[in-house]
Amino acid sequence: MAETLYTLKNRRSCRAYKPELIEEDQLQAIIEAGLYAASGMNRQPWIIIAVTDRAMRDKISKMNAAVWGKDTDPFYGAPEILIVLADKSAPTYLYDGSLVIGNMMNAAADLGVASCWIHRAKEEFESEEGKEILKELGIEGDYEGIGHVAIGYPAAPMKEASPRKEGCVFRI
Repeated sequence: MAETLYTLKNRRSCRAYKPELIEEDQLQAIIEAGLYAASGMNRQPWIIIAVTDRAMRDKISKMNAAVWGKDTDPFYGAPEILIVLADKSAPTYLYDGSLVIGNMMNAAADLGVASCWIHRAKEEFESEEGKEILKELGIEGDYEGIGHVAIGYPAAPMKEASPRKEGCVFRI
């Protein structure tokens, strides 16, 4: 348990990555951690899209940047992204998809892989371009983009954790 707590306390978001792809066994382990996230009534309403193809990664980056309204790579140069979508028919889909992202980010940290949660997947996959990507993958249904996990090896040492805020825990 001490190793789990260490990982949880020391995981940081990364905003500068080396260009090389992570090892396949690491990618599979990170995805598997996401698949084991808790979900309401064990519905497991999620889909994970692993984007390792550079052209598709860059296309999604441009889509995300357009939603963000900035002319920059919102994935901070990460060579790979994991996109989580969840079936909106599950009452807890947003929370369930968020837990998938948290699990994957913590698993990545445990494996020495850097990550960062990137938003705007909802808007991306509500667009015609996003719907076309899902169609090409054979994904049907009423899915909402929950978020992306930018992953890769860090280009620089990770920063220390900031002190935790005071006054945010109450006991009854």
